[in-house]
Amino acid sequence: MTTPTPEPGARNLVVGVGARRGAPLDEVLGLIEETLRGAGLRAADVVEVATVDAKADEPGIVGAAARLGVPVVTYPAAALAGVRVPHASGAAAAAVGTPSVAEAAALIGADELVVEKSIGKGLATCAVARRFPAVLTPFAVSGEKTSTPLVTEGPRPFTMTAMNPPTHPPTRDIESAGPDLRHHGDAEVRGENLTDLAVNVRTHTPPEWLRQRIAASLVSLAAYPDGTSARAAVAERHGLPVERVLLTAGAAEAFVLIARALPARCPVVVHPQFTEPEAALRAAGHGVGRVLLREEDGFRLDPAAVPDEADLVVVGNPTNPTSVLHPAALLERLARPGRTLVVDEAFMDVVPGEREALCGRTDIPGLVVLRSLTKTWGLAGLRIGYVLADPETVALLAEAQPLWPVSSPALAAAEACMEPRALVEAAEAADRITVDRAHLLAGLAEFSEVRAVEEARGPFVLVQLERAAEIRERLRLLGFAARRGDTFPGLGPQWLRLAVRDRATTNRFLQALDQAVQALPARTGR
Repeated sequence: MTTPTPEPGARNLVVGVGARRGAPLDEVLGLIEETLRGAGLRAADVVEVATVDAKADEPGIVGAAARLGVPVVTYPAAALAGVRVPHASGAAAAAVGTPSVAEAAALIGADELVVEKSIGKGLATCAVARRFPAVLTPFAVSGEKTSTPLVTEGPRPFTMTAMNPPTHPPTRDIESAGPDLRHHGDAEVRGENLTDLAVNVRTHTPPEWLRQRIAASLVSLAAYPDGTSARAAVAERHGLPVERVLLTAGAAEAFVLIARALPARCPVVVHPQFTEPEAALRAAGHGVGRVLLREEDGFRLDPAAVPDEADLVVVGNPTNPTSVLHPAALLERLARPGRTLVVDEAFMDVVPGEREALCGRTDIPGLVVLRSLTKTWGLAGLRIGYVLADPETVALLAEAQPLWPVSSPALAAAEACMEPRALVEAAEAADRITVDRAHLLAGLAEFSEVRAVEEARGPFVLVQLERAAEIRERLRLLGFAARRGDTFPGLGPQWLRLAVRDRATTNRFLQALDQAVQALPARTGR
């Protein structure tokens, strides 16, 4: 393979590594350095070490990345198996589920394989790929490529997620996006007797008065649902005409409707972010661009990072999982004629005063705001949310909905949650969560091993710590479920998301976290 001459100072190399259990640090690091040196590449230009999920805690790989000063990024075996590689191995496929960990892991987050698989002393393999500083990749829409590529120039944090080349049709190429976009926090606690810090639904909900309203609606189950009253209640709550409101079976359905019904040649999702928007877009046959916000910037958004060619942009506010609240004025800068700006405000009612909300605005072109009632009111099992947008967009989304998409009990809940007493209760809950979040952050600050995203404004906190996967498993043994962060694009295995709970629960968790950290054996060779 001909190796292109690297641009001096261009940090654009991804090193893919495979290793058998117990591969020592010296062997893994030596193989990486030898591979780079042999190809005339610089270790200083490496941006990450990539591998399969099953090797996320392998000391040799983690240690080598630490020596290089870069993160370890891991991918599910199923995602790596979808990457076409030049040196497939049946033995590797049988052992870890993908025919070449090193080559697939290098390629899945990059554009071109520049060094094919190198083999060490039998315990490790290594490959190197390069990310292009300017991406000129057409988006795939319903299996056909568009004539206008989406271009990004220079070091702007935008990546294309298409494989090179894909082995599945674009309409089904979801897993090849890297992280498991369909993984959600409920998987961390399902069937387990654990204190739940993985799911962001408020505890002790729904309240009794809301349960009674839902129960009262059951007498009308023989009739088809009529959303007229609930839709009017939502419109009144936000001071909008009813034509700007669409009720949905949770915010997740709204993402599917947007992906299927709204025209988009160059959709972009701002990450780290709730993964369902990208999953829905991919399932609808779209190629999806990613704008990756960076930890060193506090995961704050720079509107200039979004390519001008993007005609559909999705961003959360406050964002799941970073808990960062973006200023409304900053998000407004993303709007322009011909672009749909989707703002996921599923957690905005947890922000006191709902400052930075855009839900009541009608002057921003192409604005689509999504709201959910499942988090604050404990209605995840009922599925109720809504879309606020211009009447033309609402009509397009409604045409893509099946008949009677929202059940009568969900409609009853929506109407009840718009009432003045419900809004007062939600505001009080937001104030309590603010205090409880501060208590959690203060407790986490006592750990030298833990670094939290301190600008948190949602009902959850994102934390970074070494060996997070091991600590997460130890927390489970101690009775606590935390949300893994490596399924969010832009994060890796060193991240966990923690739901904010009451002070007593947080104190018990902090004690368990201390036990989990102290129980980890010290690593050597670092």
